[in-house]
Amino acid sequence: MIDKLEYLIMLAGEKHFGRAAEKLGITQPTLSAGIRQLEERLGVTLVNRGSRFQGMTGEGERVLVWARRISDDLRTMHEEIRMVRTGLSGHLRIGAVPTALPVVAGLTTPFLERYGNVSFEVTSHTSTEIVQGVENFEIDVALTYLDDDRLRRLDTRPLYVERYCVVTTRGSRLSDRASVTWEEAASLPLCLLSGGMQNRQILNRHLSPDGRPFRTVMESNSMIALLAQVRAADLATIMPCRSADTLGLAEPMVAIPISGAEISYRIGLVTARRDPRPPILTAFWEESRLPDEA
Repeated sequence: MIDKLEYLIMLAGEKHFGRAAEKLGITQPTLSAGIRQLEERLGVTLVNRGSRFQGMTGEGERVLVWARRISDDLRTMHEEIRMVRTGLSGHLRIGAVPTALPVVAGLTTPFLERYGNVSFEVTSHTSTEIVQGVENFEIDVALTYLDDDRLRRLDTRPLYVERYCVVTTRGSRLSDRASVTWEEAASLPLCLLSGGMQNRQILNRHLSPDGRPFRTVMESNSMIALLAQVRAADLATIMPCRSADTLGLAEPMVAIPISGAEISYRIGLVTARRDPRPPILTAFWEESRLPDEA
């Protein structure tokens, strides 16, 4: 029955019988038959079918929650057994909001030095996608904004406080300043993260506290894309000072702190509330520290 639950998880993720079967390494008829066997075993219809996949039924959504939990518990069991024989090993799936992506290496590098048989998959997500991914056991641990009511049902651990700077190129307006105000930052042509990103919503509040418009030249869900555009066209972006320091901005780019009222947001680790946790997740959660973290 475990394999049939894996079929359901993959189908829910791919939303297409053919793609799900291909990823599972089976034929589409085998996938369809497996789902029907699971439905017969449970006595409910799990998938809405027509000429193609049309989504999960209400019962299917509930079974999917349990399927993901059972699959993750099975993975945890395998990891614990393997750890007894070979020490800590395994694969950790890390999600991060775009502004925190540069910080991830500061956590994974010392962890790799301590445990040579681990590997990581690091992906970028919105804060909404992170909550959903962690709850669905598709992301093991994530870096995101902690000032979010949706995290009350997850475990959280603060890492650092996000403060902001303007990043631009030497010779552009304000590039010779030791600091700038939010009002001055709002006067620049800006490259910013997409509107659905939590960082963008934060910046909108401080760039335009009274609703005055500011000029956005480019939007992207990637900080790297924004920095490339800033460098190529003498524009500006706003990013966390820690991320700018971690990236080590090369000439001709400069980072200028934004001064004025103290504006900061907490970034931390989040994971699903469960016991026991997978051994690799337990070690990462308990041992990961940033270089200047107390």
